[in-house]
Amino acid sequence: MLPSALPRRSFLKALLASGAAPLLLPARLWSAPVGPNDAIRLGFIGCGIQSRGLLGGFLKLPNTRVVAVCDVDTTRRENHKQIVSEYYSKQSETEFKGCTVHNDFRELLARPDVDAVVIATPDHWHAIIAVAAAAAGKDIYCEKPLTNTIHEATALSTAVQLHQRVFQTGSMQRSSREFRVACELVRNGVLGKVSRVAVGFGGPAKPCDLPGEVLEAGLDWDLWLGPAPMREYNAILSPRGVNKHFPAWRAYREYGGGGVTDWGAHHLDITHWALGMDRSGPLEVLPPEDWKTAASGVRMLYPGGVEVTHVAQNGVTFFGTDGELFVNRGKFKLTLGGQGKASFLAKEDQPGLQEQLDTVEKEYLRDPKVRLYSSKDHKADFLGAIQSRKQPVADVETGARTVIACHLASLAYYHGQKMQWNAAQNVFVTGSGNSNWLHTEYRGAWKLS
Repeated sequence: MLPSALPRRSFLKALLASGAAPLLLPARLWSAPVGPNDAIRLGFIGCGIQSRGLLGGFLKLPNTRVVAVCDVDTTRRENHKQIVSEYYSKQSETEFKGCTVHNDFRELLARPDVDAVVIATPDHWHAIIAVAAAAAGKDIYCEKPLTNTIHEATALSTAVQLHQRVFQTGSMQRSSREFRVACELVRNGVLGKVSRVAVGFGGPAKPCDLPGEVLEAGLDWDLWLGPAPMREYNAILSPRGVNKHFPAWRAYREYGGGGVTDWGAHHLDITHWALGMDRSGPLEVLPPEDWKTAASGVRMLYPGGVEVTHVAQNGVTFFGTDGELFVNRGKFKLTLGGQGKASFLAKEDQPGLQEQLDTVEKEYLRDPKVRLYSSKDHKADFLGAIQSRKQPVADVETGARTVIACHLASLAYYHGQKMQWNAAQNVFVTGSGNSNWLHTEYRGAWKLS
């Protein structure tokens, strides 16, 4: 531990350099880089299918201007530029030429007129780009899962604090009413004491074994790989052109964490929100007996004796002494004392979801002791936080704690070992796990800086 008299900025720099930085967030507000009436100028890094969805949403929000886009694929970045130019040209009825295109994210980050960036690259790039963006003075919206390793999560959280940036993790379920209501029910004891949670998402990633293919011109393959090991191009990892599906790079450990970090980053995030674990994490991680082939079955023990189990059915189910609650996107089922209080699991169910949530809130959350952050739009919440300099609904530590839990689950599938975790220091308890599992070696000169 460094001396307490060490200046705060020096202390944080030392933490970041050490690779064992705890997750910290400042309590005070941060100074705003843009005025309350100024347009927030956005740069997009990564121009795939997820980014196109985000781009369409941000373009429609007031007081914003997309001024730069970046992707290692020529076709994708030019398509993003076209979308931006056509949108603003239609709005102003004059030709818009104010959006630049970049192959290298460092060029975009060097622009002084970019206030914030939206990062929607493959996962193995998130931390390096986001840390660089924070150092460049940009506020950051970064897709989930936040990072590809545990060390990246702690380093990114520390960097965001060091540079006093606003950061929104793309865990957009926190901006959906059914999830907020579900978490408020749990936090206010409506289910009684919750001792078990079943969290549903896909299985772990595997080492990449794809064969090499011919690479067409227009894709900077070396930059796509970046810190990941060098290998020959394969279209499964980066389909050429403007693809209309989510590429399968996330199935391979070098670039993502499979279903565990993909949907797990959504549903474990909701689990943490409901249990009040946004600044904590599991104490123990237990692999299933068939861990070498299993796609579910990992158990994680949390403070208070709560057992969180990875199951196959998508969604989150909370089991309490007084009832059960299932929630998923557009789905909600509440049972108390053996009686159904709300159930919306299909479009034809009546009353509708919002009407049932109205009823549940009026009956069980009329005067709650715990009222959670209410965001109705994840992107608008990020922009509002840039103006106010307050933390958004899914700040960097929230995203970091969630992805750390995801990575711990993955490690149980990869190594089949029981692990004890010190969530205060983000290290394995002595005699448990392996510190080498916290990070992977970067290729070439790439580093977190």
